[in-house]
Amino acid sequence: MKYIGAHVSASGGVEFAPVNAHEIGANAFALFTKNQRQWVSKPLTPENINLFKENCEKYNLQAEYILPHDSYLINLGHPEEEGLQKSRAAFLDEMQRCEQLGLKLLNFHPGSHLSKETPEECLDRIAESINIALNKTKGVTAVIENTAGQGTNMGNEFWHLKYIIDRVEDKERVGVCLDTCHTFTAGYDFLDEENYDKVFRDFDEIVGFSYLRAIHLNDSKKALGTRVDRHDNIGKGFIGLEFFQRIMKDPRFDNIPIILETPDETLWKEEIALLRSFE
Repeated sequence: MKYIGAHVSASGGVEFAPVNAHEIGANAFALFTKNQRQWVSKPLTPENINLFKENCEKYNLQAEYILPHDSYLINLGHPEEEGLQKSRAAFLDEMQRCEQLGLKLLNFHPGSHLSKETPEECLDRIAESINIALNKTKGVTAVIENTAGQGTNMGNEFWHLKYIIDRVEDKERVGVCLDTCHTFTAGYDFLDEENYDKVFRDFDEIVGFSYLRAIHLNDSKKALGTRVDRHDNIGKGFIGLEFFQRIMKDPRFDNIPIILETPDETLWKEEIALLRSFE
């Protein structure tokens, strides 16, 4: 079964996110558990936590299919000590918020080397950062999102994901979220059936589908291999509808959250219905 939703607003409190997901016909969703552009936010209150859980239960939204996203400020591979420590503290806070809400996943961008170290040094530091957070929390899986490779961002090649996972001590609590826009603009051509099979065969051989925890389902405003992260609505960009029809029929993507981050949120309800029609 496919669990499809979008990254919905939590404006006014995290408890409103499940309501917003229900309103677009979702059976999965993503959210920010705090302001994504601030290092420190107010703690969740008992009321926030209880209402969030009540609304999830009310609308039959299960924790396995809820994919919180961490702050955009966090860089777990930061080459400078001050930036690294701020990032690690903020990431731990994000993990702890997930614990409080009873959630099982936390999605994050791996990090950037800022042209101050080698890719391997950055990847080593990212893995170390994950280990620190996992050692201080329970029950929440760190879900590494692949990137388009814009600037000095790591995570745009499958081997980057494998490299990090190999160095994470608790393999039960690390996984991957594949963003379709990022994968495409990073240079993975999956547009026709033959290339689709090859890309996901390569992913399975290098990383392994056993580590796939989620999908961000986005079309792309930019062409293959441009390494630019610009999402488009389903079927309106360079990826096109055929890919999305294929992925919705692929059982390898069953039973994980499939999350829209497409730019025109007024289309989310329509896009979810369209994707379900492809199953």
